[in-house]
Amino acid sequence: MKTLRLYSRPNCHLCERLEAALAPLITGRARLEVIDVDGELELKRRFGLRIPVLAGGGQELCGYPLDVAAVEGYLAGGTGRDGGCPPR
Repeated sequence: MKTLRLYSRPNCHLCERLEAALAPLITGRARLEVIDVDGELELKRRFGLRIPVLAGGGQELCGYPLDVAAVEGYLAGGTGRDGGCPPR
């Protein structure tokens, strides 16, 4: 089973929305690890205010809003639609 990582922080409403939208899409297809970027200095520096970020297979798939096509592409065996987050 594939693993997706959601880089997040507590009380982030966009993170919560992305996680809620993602849940029905991945149920039975992938597991989700929610990672608090404030828990590690390196992650805090890397992501700063740029959260949520959803990653799979070592690549960023999207931020908010959820890019369903990128997630579906990753789950189908690819790297997502283009392997990167759309600009905000």
